[in-house]
Amino acid sequence: MARKEPSSNAKPELNLEQFLPYRLNSLADRASQALAREYAERHQLSVAQWRVLAWLSYLDELTAKQICQATRMDKARISRAVQSLEDRGLIQRTPSARDQRVHDLCLTEEGKMLLTRLIPEARQWESDLVATLSVGEYRDLLNLMDKLERQLDRLEQADGSRPQDRSDDRVEMSGSDSPAE
Repeated sequence: MARKEPSSNAKPELNLEQFLPYRLNSLADRASQALAREYAERHQLSVAQWRVLAWLSYLDELTAKQICQATRMDKARISRAVQSLEDRGLIQRTPSARDQRVHDLCLTEEGKMLLTRLIPEARQWESDLVATLSVGEYRDLLNLMDKLERQLDRLEQADGSRPQDRSDDRVEMSGSDSPAE
């Protein structure tokens, strides 16, 4: 029996429920928004503000540009978050000793005190989310995500379309030590 050739009128289809980029984005967005509701209600923080605080708690001192690169958030959103956090007395902005055109950001004592309450809450929320996974499944999930991120880096390098400038002041993340959402 002859194989039926697809019609030239056939409509290309893509089931988004089976498309990895869509599923990953959907899951990440849902998780981020659910956690965002928690720290918005309890601490009056936006997603961008939380990410700025989390990265500063992790690496102590960063520039806004480094935070943009680490979070993959646009400059305007990070700039508004930084200004708001500075206005609230949670972070301090000082001219960089390396480059006077740049400001270094760091947590204030008040910012550190807020994070002593907020980080355990975020970790508990994460624990509740992943409670459905065994320890091995959780480890495998993180390993698989690392593997996909490395492959994406290779693909981006191969086609020359790096979405973010990864210059020498790139913030390096190290696996599970990176800030929680």
